[in-house]
Amino acid sequence: MSKPLKQIHLAAHFPGVNNTTVWSDPAAGSHIEFSSFTHFARTAERARFDFLFLAEGLRLREQGGKIYDLDVVGRPDTFTVLAALAAVTDHLGLTGTINSTFNEPYEVARQFASLDHLSGGRAAWNVVTSWDAFTGENFRRGGFLPQDERYSRAKEFLATAGELFDSWHGDEILADQATGTFLSDARAGSFVHKGAQFDIHGQFNVPRSPQGRPVIFQAGESDEGREFAASGADAIFSRYATLDAGQAFYTDVKSRLAKYGRRPEDLLILPAASFVLGDTDAEAEEIAHQVRRQQVSGATALKHLEFVWNRDLSSYDPEGPLPDVDPLVGEEHISRGRAQVRMYRDPVAIAREWRELAEANKWSIRDLVINTGNRQTFVGSPATVARTINDFVQADVSDGFILVPHITPGGLDTFADTVVPLLQEQGVFRTEYEGTTLRDHLGLAHPDEPRGERVAS
Repeated sequence: MSKPLKQIHLAAHFPGVNNTTVWSDPAAGSHIEFSSFTHFARTAERARFDFLFLAEGLRLREQGGKIYDLDVVGRPDTFTVLAALAAVTDHLGLTGTINSTFNEPYEVARQFASLDHLSGGRAAWNVVTSWDAFTGENFRRGGFLPQDERYSRAKEFLATAGELFDSWHGDEILADQATGTFLSDARAGSFVHKGAQFDIHGQFNVPRSPQGRPVIFQAGESDEGREFAASGADAIFSRYATLDAGQAFYTDVKSRLAKYGRRPEDLLILPAASFVLGDTDAEAEEIAHQVRRQQVSGATALKHLEFVWNRDLSSYDPEGPLPDVDPLVGEEHISRGRAQVRMYRDPVAIAREWRELAEANKWSIRDLVINTGNRQTFVGSPATVARTINDFVQADVSDGFILVPHITPGGLDTFADTVVPLLQEQGVFRTEYEGTTLRDHLGLAHPDEPRGERVAS
């Protein structure tokens, strides 16, 4: 008996200015004007995507003590953007990344409950922790927590926010004009939480929202992050979008759910994915090659090499060979606020590997950076990309993808107009929204529903 076709989940990530985007391309627009967010969101909704996703950086990253001007700058506040988009969309989910290290549960719960009301049940929260002391300098605590403590705080933060969401049951507001009775229970919203991280009590001032709680996303890939997602997240934002790595990640995370009394369908796995489309596969490959060279200028290549070498490499020719000196190893790093630095735990070994690759392939510094870090996930004609996406989802690489275009805000348009109709023809992607909330789009149960009532769509 053949396995039934899985329905594909698609979302759109609005990227900031960084080397994923090509902000210098004539087709690129503003990354801060509201018209860009509106165009992007309306395209995603026209294509019947599940949701729009916003990442968030809490400090401008630095290189050699100066603002890294080839990367993220000027992103408006997440809640402000999503609340505004709620007014110009009707179905699209609105997902925001909000940090659990430097915020407070009451404030975040109030903001997400408000967004869920304003959007009619379309809010989602990507729960993240901050990993570096550099970011912490912008906040009163300063410093940062070790990894195990960050996740302890995040778990309690999320549990506390859940208690606040659940402090309203949804039937307390009577608003009976005849009797003048507004609330059936004067203690609605009451909460008490005493824990290692938070000791708060009072009354939550936002009534129960349409989804009860926002959809919860988690983005960690460490063992602690995977366990955190398995214990209570609705979806995990993964970076594993290739066949073998994606299947291994998918199997590992899904296998952790049973110990928490959860089913495989209770947690969606949605990797980030970039793409390049052309009229033919050959044309798309050529465009992809050009895009990668646009994404990695000579200056960008040298900056990326500094992530590993931890040295000022500005005197090197990006079209020349890799440095013959070894990386500097130590606590202090030339790059501050870069998550990539954590990936290179043994920089001397990485440098040795990269020199061997460059010599074998006759790569310059720029060639190496392009070929080791900037390949698009899906490249080809619309038919090829649609087929590959479907093949990956059916093979349990993921439950869908969060698409990251390299042009903002119009980079999603061609995908919406050419790839989505092909997925719809194959019967693996919706032609219309069948529900009103983001939980409906994702096939997730409402927190107030008895388990087993919702069948994933």
